[in-house]
Amino acid sequence: MYLHLGQSTVITHDEIVGIFDLDNTTVSKKTRDYLSKAEKDGAVNVVSYELPKSFIVCEKKGKQSVYLSQISTTTLLKRTEEDF
Repeated sequence: MYLHLGQSTVITHDEIVGIFDLDNTTVSKKTRDYLSKAEKDGAVNVVSYELPKSFIVCEKKGKQSVYLSQISTTTLLKRTEEDF
């Protein structure tokens, strides 16, 4: 199944490692360090230029990528549940 992250970005459910709320998780230094490293490595994909509310960590063929989305984690979770 597929998950629409906003704009024209769609990923498959089997790629998803986790969906995280930016406000709650970036309090942790480890999360900020992870996102900073991912950005330096070129693994961050900005889905929309609106204020991001969530980030989605994906892995495909052993390569991790991070998507910044303006869609809340609650809405993304509802979208994944609708497909099952």
